[in-house]
Amino acid sequence: MSKTRIISIIDDDESVRSSIEDLMSALGFASRAFVSAEEFLNSPDRDRTACLITDLQMPGASGQELQSHLLAKGHAPPMIFITSFPDKNIRERVMAKGALAFLEKPLDCQMLAGLVQKALAAPR
Repeated sequence: MSKTRIISIIDDDESVRSSIEDLMSALGFASRAFVSAEEFLNSPDRDRTACLITDLQMPGASGQELQSHLLAKGHAPPMIFITSFPDKNIRERVMAKGALAFLEKPLDCQMLAGLVQKALAAPR
């Protein structure tokens, strides 16, 4: 199995997943896209994830629940939350737990690219 670190993208909206995956590819990053937190958690790519971009509201586990799960398991890569429904209280909670960013859709591609580069530069 390859040891390449990847950017994992979780969003139930196919167009968002595809757009972010295309952006990561254009920037030269390896990425994998998932339709749900559960699909990500069951993937062998979970342990190779260097940065996780996740929607906040999804069927099944939310992005916030995913963050709590990963922290409890001791493997929480830098996380960038994205949402169409920003909530100040949720933003404060995920940021207090170490999220790298909390972004509103539509996404600013340059900002997202900069955040991913910051996540990859952080010591693991």
